[in-house]
Amino acid sequence: MVKSTEPLNAEPSAAALVEFQLTPEDLFFCRNHGPIREFDPDTYSVTVSGGVEKNVTFSVRDLRTLFPKVHVVAAIQCAGNRRKEMSAFKEVKGVLWKDGVIANVKWSGVRLCDVLNHVGVQDDGQSHVCFASHATLCQDDEYYGSSVPISKAMAQDGGVLLAFEMNDEDLSPHHGGPLRLVVPGYLGARWVKWLDTITVSASESPNFYQQQDYKILPPNVDTLDEAQVLWSKYPSITSLPINSVVASITRVSPSSLLIKGYAVGGAEANVARVDISVDEGDTWHPARITYHEGPWSWTLWELMVENSDESGKMYSRATGEDGRQQEKECDWNIRGVAYNAWGYGSW
Repeated sequence: MVKSTEPLNAEPSAAALVEFQLTPEDLFFCRNHGPIREFDPDTYSVTVSGGVEKNVTFSVRDLRTLFPKVHVVAAIQCAGNRRKEMSAFKEVKGVLWKDGVIANVKWSGVRLCDVLNHVGVQDDGQSHVCFASHATLCQDDEYYGSSVPISKAMAQDGGVLLAFEMNDEDLSPHHGGPLRLVVPGYLGARWVKWLDTITVSASESPNFYQQQDYKILPPNVDTLDEAQVLWSKYPSITSLPINSVVASITRVSPSSLLIKGYAVGGAEANVARVDISVDEGDTWHPARITYHEGPWSWTLWELMVENSDESGKMYSRATGEDGRQQEKECDWNIRGVAYNAWGYGSW
């Protein structure tokens, strides 16, 4: 479903998504703050500077040659996933996404930590690594930028990549090719597409999308004018909370329903279980996990429920390995981000 054409923003149905463990390109959501650009992969480059021993510009070919190619399966999710549901309580500011702005992908590229070590990163444990794409003007800034703590960037098992392939194919322009950032466990706003600049800095990226967007403000902040003086007082979102979605309900017999959905675990993406209720939470039934791959992927689940042909409602609730559990309700915020009330479906 196309939400806007300039810039292009579109999402598939969750029902289509959960039929695939790895998301095909034609079902990968499009989230943009400016026009999509195409670049020649043979000449495209990224520059690393700031708190490093030497400033270096790498072509994509350099990255492929100098560093080992690695793979990670990781789900990318827009902070506004399910925003339309939150907007039912009160108006929010942002694209009214349903529940399809998520994708689970095998990413291939080189470790960010290998590149930073190569240029002699000065890691004091307090720095940030800032990322930017100057490919095009954005809606709210002259370029798109984000940052992550250096501890995340340098973690060997953190999965942060400079990626040039998606599901074993060259990364397409629509999804950030020839080079994009992949930050497993973090919201998609940090995964800069058409990456051209990396800077090790004492502070976070000053970019609009890091400092004045993708933050959770208190429920009493009703307007962007009220928000203006508060952005700096609240942290940028890193990881989204545990979540689950009822993606499809199919009647397979007069007395049986097949329910399918997905779940994500937040910072570590470790979903321990998903439970389903057909009586608004009075009783819960464990769903069968049909797919999970590594610490960063999504979890697919399904459950067959015996039921009459009468209409009704169904809820899903995810639980993490650390005991975190999806709550029945979620506080409203003006940007409509991080919505994770119980998943909901009806038949």
